[in-house]
Order: sequence, then C-alpha cells, then structure tokens
Amino acid sequence: MSLSGWKKTRWAILGLFVGAMVINYLVRSIMGVAAPVIMSQQGISNREYGLITSAMQLGIMFQPIAGMLLDRAGLRLGFAAFALIWSLITIAHGMARGWLSFAGLRLALGLAEGAGQPAGQKLVSEWFPARERGLAGGIYNIGASLGAVIAPPLVAGAIYATGSWRAAFIIAGVVSLLWTILWFIFYAPVAQHRAVSREERQLIVEGQEAHLTSVEQGSRLRDLLRQRNLWGIALPRLLADPVWGMLSLWLPLYLARERGFDMAHIAMLAWLPFLAADAGCLFGPAVASHLQSRGVTLINARRLTFTLGAVMMMGVGLVGLVSSAYVALALLCLAGFAHQTLSVTVITMASDLFPRNDVGTAAGFSGLAANLGVLLFSLSLGSLIDTVGYSPFFLMLGCLDLFGAVLLWTLVRRPS
Repeated sequence: MSLSGWKKTRWAILGLFVGAMVINYLVRSIMGVAAPVIMSQQGISNREYGLITSAMQLGIMFQPIAGMLLDRAGLRLGFAAFALIWSLITIAHGMARGWLSFAGLRLALGLAEGAGQPAGQKLVSEWFPARERGLAGGIYNIGASLGAVIAPPLVAGAIYATGSWRAAFIIAGVVSLLWTILWFIFYAPVAQHRAVSREERQLIVEGQEAHLTSVEQGSRLRDLLRQRNLWGIALPRLLADPVWGMLSLWLPLYLARERGFDMAHIAMLAWLPFLAADAGCLFGPAVASHLQSRGVTLINARRLTFTLGAVMMMGVGLVGLVSSAYVALALLCLAGFAHQTLSVTVITMASDLFPRNDVGTAAGFSGLAANLGVLLFSLSLGSLIDTVGYSPFFLMLGCLDLFGAVLLWTLVRRPS
C-alpha cells in the first residue's frame, strides 16, 4: 500500500503517527492493568509498586533530551530509533522477575517512550497549517487514550488464554516492531515526501505563522529556559498530569482493592475513562476553534479551553466520597474527558508559541514537567495510600488544574 493514493497526505501521515501513540500508551498501560496479578505473584507491595511507576516517570522526564535529538536528527530516523528501542524493552518485560527488574525496565522504557509527545508536536508543527494544528494535536492524542482503552482487554485476554500476563508485553512489543518498519518506509519530511502535491505543500507552508517557520538551528535549552512562555506551558502540565498518572497507573489497582472489581470487571469497565478521554481530545480543539470563529485570538482560545477543562476536573474530587463504585467510575470518566480537554490544549501550545526547530525541545521540557508531576504523585500515593487512603489524593487532583489555569493566563504571552 502506498500513501500516494491519499488525497491529503498530511492526514495519512498523522494517521500513521496515531498508530505510534496507540502503541506507546498501550505499552505504558499494561503494567497498570496487570498490577493486581503481578503484585500478587511477585510479592510486590504498594510502596514498591509506587517505586516501579515512579521509575518510568523518571525516565520520561528526559523528554527535553529526546526532543533535542529529534530536532537534530529529524523525525524519520530519530523517531524510528526511539520506537525500535521501546519495542525491545517492552518484549523484555515478559522476562522480568521482582520489583527491581520491573523498576529498571520501566526506567529504560520511559527514556525511550518519552520521545512520543515531542515527536507529535514536531510533526504537527511541520505538517499542518495553524488553523489545523489544534485538531491534528487532538487526533494524535486520541492514540494515547486508545492505547489505554485496548490495554485492559489485552491483558485480561492474555491472562485467560495463556495463564500469564507476560504474553501481553510480548504481543505489544512485536506489534511495535512492525509499526517501526512501516514508519521507516513511509515517512519523509514535507519537502521530500513524494506523495505531497504542490497544492498541499503550498497550503501547509502558507498557513504557518512566519515567526514559527525558522529554518535555523534550534535554540539551546538554556536560552529557551529564559522564556516565560516555556514555563507558561510547562507548569500547568506539572499540575495536570497527575490525573493521567492516576488513570493509567493506579486505576485498576484502585478498582480491585477499594471497589471490589475482579479482572473480568476491570477488562469490561476500566477502559471507559479512556474512551471519555478520547472524546476530550476532540472536544478541546472544537471549543478552541469555535472561540476563534467568534473572534477570540488563538492563544486566548487555548487558555479559555484549558480553564473549562479545569472547572470540569473538580468532579474528580468526589470520587473517594461516593459510596457507589459505578458513580465513582462515572466521575473518573469525567476526569478523563476533562483532562484530555485541557491537556491536548496546552500540549498544542508548544507548536503555537515556538519555532518548528525548537518545538521538539519545548514540548520535551513541558513533558518533563508533566512527568515530574506524575512522579511526585506516584511516590506520595505509594507511600501514603495504606495510611491515608485514596480520598485526599482525589480531592487534591480536583483542585490542581485551577492553579494551572491561573499560571497559563499569567505567564503565557502571544509571540510577536
């Protein structure tokens, strides 16, 4: 099959990249879904599981380095290399024994998979005009939620079919290897891609802001760190992503131990918050686009959309207070929807605010901040869950994004 048959190549390329994000987050989510079984079989405590999840977040925090490598090497070779590495590490999970080996593998996996978001923002900045960036960012972020949707039935199916959770890691790793081959065959930059028509190339180039199309070598990280816009998108992500950490790393364990769900119920229901998150990936860009059509500037439209998501996120604070497990799950679905509404919005702002040769680095730094938030959350939850329970953490998660909205409005300035 050739991409030349597609009328609009940029959307075909985006579709190919969505496959990477599905795999990326599927691989991340397998550990969380299988946690009740793995912890029981391997004798892993809550505290040790907190260290395992934190190890991956520590690895992902090196996103600025991944972003700089992608800015220098380009997406075709650079992203293929990262995907190859995370595929092999995923397969190696099938041989892990004990919490230390899991922690080491999760650290390595985080280092490789941290390239996902910088690569996505770099692709959006290079392949899409400004008016399509929000939608394109929302679509590729659906891949993250979809990967988490697939994980529960995959893990449950592997356990029931083979008697072991290890098969889920091996299957996901092999699929990832196959995707890497497809990427290397079909991807090329806009200027070199044979399937891009002259009209489509002109639409992309003319639709991008002049101040973002610099072809000079990317800025040094220390120069970017002096820019308030970098902190303006990084700090809200620091406060926002602990919710995603709760959903992807702790949700199955919470449902099993606090709400009495078995593996069959987890397979049937634990994916629902991520399906809601998929809807949020499209809702956020749609709100921002609607606001722009009403005369609101691009940056203010993004900030208003983030604020709307932060208000909706307050519902997650009630999860630990309701008696019904199904009401709690519904509130977690609201959390997934609200989180992706605001998260996709602030992630896309990297391509709104920075030249395309700096986008990977800027997105990588904001990703570092996001995963630092998840790391601190996981360490705290793993250490304190046995003494204070989950409820205080849900209350905290319901408030953090409101502070993130204040920072977004205070720090971010429209580029001149």
